[in-house]
Amino acid sequence: MTLPGPSHPPRGAATYVLGAVVVCAAAVGIWAAGTYNTLVQARVAVDTQWSQVEVQYQRRVDLVPSLVAALRGYLIQERTVLEAVARAREAYLAAPAGSAARVHAAGALEQGLGRLVGVVEASPALRSNETVAELMDELAGTENRIAVERRRYNDRVLAYNTRVLTLPSSLIARAGGFQPREYFEAAPGASTAPSVTLPPR
Repeated sequence: MTLPGPSHPPRGAATYVLGAVVVCAAAVGIWAAGTYNTLVQARVAVDTQWSQVEVQYQRRVDLVPSLVAALRGYLIQERTVLEAVARAREAYLAAPAGSAARVHAAGALEQGLGRLVGVVEASPALRSNETVAELMDELAGTENRIAVERRRYNDRVLAYNTRVLTLPSSLIARAGGFQPREYFEAAPGASTAPSVTLPPR
């Protein structure tokens, strides 16, 4: 009498299971690669948009020497305002591109220019000067461009951070070293109009 040997699953079933495992692994791999690429694209979009912000910052910085030169003769008693703007410009140019120091310097320059704009707006003689008026118009246009580019930057950061922080893409983000980015925030006091008192001429 022959005893039955151990039972084995049919060869076709084992092949099916192995094939299913391979297909699942391939699908996970494709998803992981796609998610990683999407995160990279989102991070590049943030960096690219920040470079657009810095382009507009540079426009502002380039305007400062002409504006200071045009106002220097009028603002003898407002020398501290002009000096603060000049120092902030130098700090901006000295800071590495994309660094926190450059962002801080840009904020200081924004505040200094805000005070300078207040001085100009309070002076009929300055407002009527054609050169000063043209420079102020160009500065106003630049500030508008900066506001637009900073808003777009924050939009890109929102899209990127959402991918980095939400499941399941956060699993790939953590493994790939993707970190959330900070939003651009206006310098303290930027929303407050400067207080200006002009001395009698």
